[in-house]
Amino acid sequence: MCYYKDFMNKRILLLLSFIITISLFNNGITLAEGPKNYLKGKFYNSVKDHFLIATEEMKDTRFSKSVIVMLENDKNGAWGLVINKRLGTMPIALLIDPSLNTSKEREKLFKINIPVFWGGPVDVKEIFVLHSVEYQSETTKNYGNISISSDYNIMLDIAENKGPEKSLVIFGYSGWGDGQLEGEMERGGWILSDIDLDITFNKDSNIKWEKALKNSFIKI
Repeated sequence: MCYYKDFMNKRILLLLSFIITISLFNNGITLAEGPKNYLKGKFYNSVKDHFLIATEEMKDTRFSKSVIVMLENDKNGAWGLVINKRLGTMPIALLIDPSLNTSKEREKLFKINIPVFWGGPVDVKEIFVLHSVEYQSETTKNYGNISISSDYNIMLDIAENKGPEKSLVIFGYSGWGDGQLEGEMERGGWILSDIDLDITFNKDSNIKWEKALKNSFIKI
């Protein structure tokens, strides 16, 4: 019983520290919708399945030098996951429901730390795992040559070296309303490039933006 209380106290403290860190990225804004006066641009079907790369013209400091894997884009809006904003490392034990494991298993999971990333300002308490396509679980969705999963099993598999060959654990996502992203692109805030898995899963997050930018192009 004492161990469980210690576990929960540690879990709460670490999660709070990450929430505070994430809030600094978000600047207090957590809605998908942007300012009411945003420029509504022309719908670009080609945004999906590409890197969305922030340019030097990006005015939103949250997205400065961001590289985003765009997973969906239609006339109702778009969403994706930032892949180069590392928050730090976190024990896998804090990423799963404590009721799923025995105290001995939880103790083991506390010793396995993995990198975690800020995926965007929307639903920052929600966890996504962006990963290579050879791994499949009940929640896995495939997007071309990349996949996402959002269940506890993938965390446990990662802990046991049974997970995907390559993966990123990401808090929150980036979302835009109808025409909002296209408007930001028309203002020069974003450009596109092909998704590069070597860039996506590169262990050095600091080089991802420059590498993606070198491969960028304008495509509408």
